[in-house]
Amino acid sequence: MSRIRLTIAYDGSRWHGWQAGRTGTGVADRVQQALNAVFPGAGDLVSSSRTDSGVHALGLVAHADLPEGRRMMAADRIAAAINARLPADIRVMAAECVAPDFHARFGAVAKQYRYRIWNAPVMNPLLEKHAWHVPQPLDVGALRAAASVLLGTHDFRAFTSRRDGTPASTVRTILHLEVMAEKPDITLVIEADGFLYKMCRAIAGTMVRIGRGTTTLSELEALLASPSGRTPGINAPAHGLTLWRVSYPDEMPAG
Repeated sequence: MSRIRLTIAYDGSRWHGWQAGRTGTGVADRVQQALNAVFPGAGDLVSSSRTDSGVHALGLVAHADLPEGRRMMAADRIAAAINARLPADIRVMAAECVAPDFHARFGAVAKQYRYRIWNAPVMNPLLEKHAWHVPQPLDVGALRAAASVLLGTHDFRAFTSRRDGTPASTVRTILHLEVMAEKPDITLVIEADGFLYKMCRAIAGTMVRIGRGTTTLSELEALLASPSGRTPGINAPAHGLTLWRVSYPDEMPAG
């Protein structure tokens, strides 16, 4: 078998997440169909992440095995061949042949998400499907203070929602948390060794409440110290979130 690695980008606005199950409206369903059209008998896609309905991606990674005996096309042609069979809002950005032991999910050592906020009384219509409109003023200094509290290794049980199955551990390490602000455009850059279900959206929602002054840093610290409760307020909307990149050993970027 030949194993290929795909880096996939998509606008999640009209898709029910990466993997939608029986509905056939997940991004994975369409990529799998296109892959099978190019390489009949290809194995199932294994992805680095499972984004929710409405969440976008720029650098989701997936792998699949191609059947023996198939003539392998050049790696630079694989992406073009698959993209020719995909809708315009889903694209394979890169394709490469990898070692048989490469695993898109279990081999990942870090994932970076970016959450975009438009902080002005009037929403930018060009960003309606890609940023959360927060009309109330946000204190960027307070956002950065919250980022400092969240950075590092913590039990993020209070920052996840119920999902089928219970994770073995709710401890995660946030490696990098940056607030990029050129008001009214604010982006939260969150990179960690792994994420719990809806963890990024809970972090973004909590940070916005701190930026508005409706939640305090002391409350945030208490959630991390005794994570039996839930984050105050609601999760940030899905459409502001993008899976930016997934890193593997020897691929960790500088920042």
